[in-house]
Amino acid sequence: MAVFKNHILVPIDFSEQSLIAVGQAVNFARITRASLTLIYVIEDNFHVPFVKPKEDKSLEKNIKKELEKISAETHLKHGVKTDFIIAHGKVYEEIQKAARKLKSSLILMGTNGSVGIKRFIGSNALRVIREAPCAVITIKGKKHRPGCKNILLPLDVSKETKEKITKTIELAGLYGSHIFLMSVLTTDDEFIVNKLKRQMVSVENFIKEHNVSCSHEFITGDDVAEEIIKYGKKIKADLIVLMTQKEMGWTDMFLSDEAQEVLNGTDVPVLSIRPDPKKNTTLSVFEY
Repeated sequence: MAVFKNHILVPIDFSEQSLIAVGQAVNFARITRASLTLIYVIEDNFHVPFVKPKEDKSLEKNIKKELEKISAETHLKHGVKTDFIIAHGKVYEEIQKAARKLKSSLILMGTNGSVGIKRFIGSNALRVIREAPCAVITIKGKKHRPGCKNILLPLDVSKETKEKITKTIELAGLYGSHIFLMSVLTTDDEFIVNKLKRQMVSVENFIKEHNVSCSHEFITGDDVAEEIIKYGKKIKADLIVLMTQKEMGWTDMFLSDEAQEVLNGTDVPVLSIRPDPKKNTTLSVFEY
């Protein structure tokens, strides 16, 4: 089964970044043959300067009109089936509710500014990533190449997540991408280094068996997130793939400063995959 073949949910607030995300979602939907639903959330404390309470209905009517326009243009110009929802409540909660109700296979959302530790609780993007029932792609940068030529897949020290690898393979197959495997060596322990090298070769061979172009590189450094960001720039990555669970050798990525640093420090779209808790998603070097 393809990675994201059914339905993509796209939060929108008409900001430049959210409209960029809509454009990226359209491109993604065309490749994966998915349908789109745009969701606009009117927050509980929603207030627009100079708009009186009695004019709220008129404002929502205008929002609906704009969503209808975007949906129709998307369908007409790109052939992608597009619908929309207007919800009331907290942004991250309504996005999650909609994703579950629509059985979305992917949420693709634009994000502005920092999601760092000072805004940890208030970050809608981070809450969606942490709690969404499906994978999430966050779009931060303003300029993105069409397609997905280069995918960066950081590897873990001891075990790698099978679901993370297989979804990356499927995605690369759809786009004809090259997968860049990289791992950060934060130790000179010979046992750990040799184990990582064996794993890297096994993963690369496994990917190539699926007729996907792949290469690997080891980076020495103390800051995992910083090295991921730097390497993403070096290879001109179009996507970075991370897993939203604890992987051996790293802290729990999406409850850590490292994960926030990756999201804050790169303009490369980040695919955050949430593993199925019912499955054993780890795949050691000896299990290929």
